[in-house]
Amino acid sequence: MAAAEPVAVQALTAASTPIFWDDACKHLCRRDRVMKKLIPRFGQTRLQSRGDAFTTLARSIVGQQISVKAAQSVWDRFAAQVGGASQHLLPQAVLAQDTPSLRSAGLSARKAEYLTDLARHFDSGMVHVDQWQAMDDEAIINELVAIRGIGRWTVEMFLIFYLLRPNVLPLDDLGLLKGISLSYFSGEAVSRAEAREVGEAWAPFRSVATWYIWRSLDPLPVEY
Repeated sequence: MAAAEPVAVQALTAASTPIFWDDACKHLCRRDRVMKKLIPRFGQTRLQSRGDAFTTLARSIVGQQISVKAAQSVWDRFAAQVGGASQHLLPQAVLAQDTPSLRSAGLSARKAEYLTDLARHFDSGMVHVDQWQAMDDEAIINELVAIRGIGRWTVEMFLIFYLLRPNVLPLDDLGLLKGISLSYFSGEAVSRAEAREVGEAWAPFRSVATWYIWRSLDPLPVEY
């Protein structure tokens, strides 16, 4: 994946929306016939970033391989177990729990280990949160995939939903591939290479186009 284009990045707040969104929509409508039809369907709905970095990544680990409903239930119990608000957990609070305590919230042993490793990375300063705004996408991916339980797809979701990076194309995302198949190939299966070619027309706002492709499958926006 190419490094993020030099588009202005705003400071993250409790619920922030990318400042580049409207410009991105205009660009995509000019460049792509599908986007020209798709984007107006969703009016003023926008991607929003919520929470903090640690909580966002913790939530992504909890939600792996289970339904949205189940993930929310486990997350609520986990947040209560570590004594934090569901939108803001502290790494130190997670490290204060042993594995049996974490598992009592409904976590698998593996996810309990992953969350502990994530907390350890944040608590020790092994991740450079204060430097992320100056780092390109690939550098952040390389840093975060060193944490157990976090793969490239998870970091790409983090780049889109938390850091609000404009030009991420998550080619391992099944929803993206399905949406491209339906919108550009009349339902025929598409390869990652074909999806990448479609995405070339979306640059430097591939994150925004991806978000609208997801909306074409499910009008309810996903939040992390």
